[in-house]
Amino acid sequence: MGEVVDRALRALKAAHGGPPEVWITLRDEDAVVRSATEVERRVADGQRLPLAGMTVAVKDNIDVAGVETTAGCPAYAYLPAGDAPAVAGLVAAGAVVIGKTNLDQFATGLVGTRSPYGVVRNAVDPRYVSGGSSSGSAVAVALDQVDVALGTDTAGSGRVPAAFNGIVGLKPTRGLLSTHGVVPACASLDCVSVFARSVPTAHAAAVAAWAGDPSAADPGRRPPARPPGRVRTVGVPDPAELDLSDEYRPAWEATVERLRAGGVTLRPLAMADLLAAGALLYEGGLVAERYAAVGAFLAAHPHEVDPTVRAIIGSAAEVPAHRLAADLHRLVELRRRTAEQFRRFDAFVLPATPLHPLIEEVAADPVGVNQRLGTYNNFCNLLDLCALTLPAGRTSAGLPFGVTVYAGAFADAALVEFGSAFTGDAPGPYPVPPRPLGTPDTPHRVAVAGAHLRGQPLNGQLLQLGARFLEQTTTAPKYRLYALPTEPAKPGLVATDDGDGVAVEVEVWAMSDAGFADLVASVPPPLAIGRVETAAGDALPGFVCQAGQRRGADDISAYGGWRAYLRGDQG
Repeated sequence: MGEVVDRALRALKAAHGGPPEVWITLRDEDAVVRSATEVERRVADGQRLPLAGMTVAVKDNIDVAGVETTAGCPAYAYLPAGDAPAVAGLVAAGAVVIGKTNLDQFATGLVGTRSPYGVVRNAVDPRYVSGGSSSGSAVAVALDQVDVALGTDTAGSGRVPAAFNGIVGLKPTRGLLSTHGVVPACASLDCVSVFARSVPTAHAAAVAAWAGDPSAADPGRRPPARPPGRVRTVGVPDPAELDLSDEYRPAWEATVERLRAGGVTLRPLAMADLLAAGALLYEGGLVAERYAAVGAFLAAHPHEVDPTVRAIIGSAAEVPAHRLAADLHRLVELRRRTAEQFRRFDAFVLPATPLHPLIEEVAADPVGVNQRLGTYNNFCNLLDLCALTLPAGRTSAGLPFGVTVYAGAFADAALVEFGSAFTGDAPGPYPVPPRPLGTPDTPHRVAVAGAHLRGQPLNGQLLQLGARFLEQTTTAPKYRLYALPTEPAKPGLVATDDGDGVAVEVEVWAMSDAGFADLVASVPPPLAIGRVETAAGDALPGFVCQAGQRRGADDISAYGGWRAYLRGDQG
C-alpha cells in the first residue's frame, strides 16, 4: 500500500472513530482508495503535486462530485455533478477528500448547534460550543482527523470555530476563491475559507483552491491586485472599548504585550464604525440577501428548517426595499470612514470573539449569544477585508484563545507572513503551491540565504510572486556570511577568493519571468541580485552583498547559515 493511500485510510478511520456529529457524509473506502491511488500514479508519472497526500474535509454547503450537498438540511439535499472550483483546486494539487462536514444549517449561525445532524461539540472541552457555521470542518482539523478543511465565511464562520478549537482560520479577500458550487448565504459577501493547524498549510491549501478557480463561471471572481508590503504597524483598540468576558481579558492583554514585544508598532484603533458596519449585517436591510438565497425553499418546507434559522431567514422576507437602500448608503459612508482609519496602520488585531459559551448557554439564548459572537467578525466582508485567525494561547478557563488579524483587500500574503511570525510556524508538511496549476514550468532558479528562506519574515514575498520551493542545499565553499544591521534582520552573502570561504546553507526557488523581474526590482541595498555558485556547481541568480557594503556587520560564517545563526547553533 502506498503512502498516500495509507494516509487517506488513516484519516477515514479517524473520522469514523471521532465524534459522530462532526461529519454528515464520509466517502466510502473504495472511493477514497481510488482517489489516493490516482494521486500516487500522478506522482509516479512525474507530475508536481504540491499537496500530494493531504487529506481534506469539505463543509457540506460546498459541492463535492458524487456526494450529496445538504447545507445542513436533509430535505434540501442534491447530488452535484462536479466539484466546486475550490475543491477541484485541492484535488488537482494532490489532496484527497475524506467527506463532508456538519454546519449550522444554511450557514446561518456562529455556534455549531443549529443542525439536525447534531450539535458539534468543542474539540477541547465538549461542554462548550465548537463555533460555526463551519463547525465540523474546524473540529475535524483540530482533532487531527484531516490535514485541512474548507469552510465558508460570511459573518465569521471561518474565524469563530478556528478560535474556539485552537487552529488557524484563513478568510481570503472576498472574490479570490470562487464561490461557484457553494450554497449561498449572502451571495455578495460569501467567501470560501480554510482551516489548518499551521499558517503555511492554510496558505498552501488556499493557493491551491485559488488555482482551481475557472473564473469565467463565477461573476463574483476578482483578480488579485498587487499586495501592500509587510505588516509593521498594527491597530489595537483601547481596552475600554472591548466587551470581553473575565476569562478572555487576561489572554487579550497578554496578546497585546506579545505584539509589542515582537517589534510591531501599535497604534489606536477606534471601534465605533466597525461595530456600526457589523450591525448592518443582521439588524438592517442586508439580511434580505439571506432570504434571496434560500427563502423560497424555506417557505415551501417550513418544518424542515431549524426553528432559529427559520426565524432569522423568514424575517428577512419582510424587509422593505427602502430599508435595504438606506443601509447600502450607510455602508458606503462607513467604508469611507473606516478606510481613512485603516491608512494609519498596516493591519489591526482583535479578539476573535468576546467569550466562549457553553452549549447550554446557547440553548437558553440562541440568538443573543450568537449575536455577541459576531461582534468582532460581522463587519469584515462588508468592509472588504481579508482576515487570519490565529491561536494565541489559553484562557483562564483552559480553553483556546484566538485573535484575528484584519487587513484591506488583497493583503492576504502580508497577513500570512505576519501570522507565520506570530505563531512561529515553520513551513508546513506540504510545499506551498507556487502558481496557478497548468501554467508552464518557471524558467528562473533563484538562491536565497536569509530572510526569504521558508519560515522567515520575507518568505511571503516569494510566495506572492509565485515562487516554488525546489530544494535546500549549500553554496560552494567560497563565501562568507555577515549579519547586516537592517530591519528586518538580513544576512549578506559575500564571495571570497582568498581561500577562507565556507559553504553556506541556501534554498533554491523557481520563479517566472515576471516574478523574477519584480523580485529584482524590490531588492533594497546593501543587497543585490548577483551570481551564487551552489555545491553542485550551478551558477544561479541570488541575494548577495558587495564586500564594500558590509561595514559594521558581524561575520557569522562559522554558523554555516542564517537559520543556525538565529538559533545560536555554531558549528
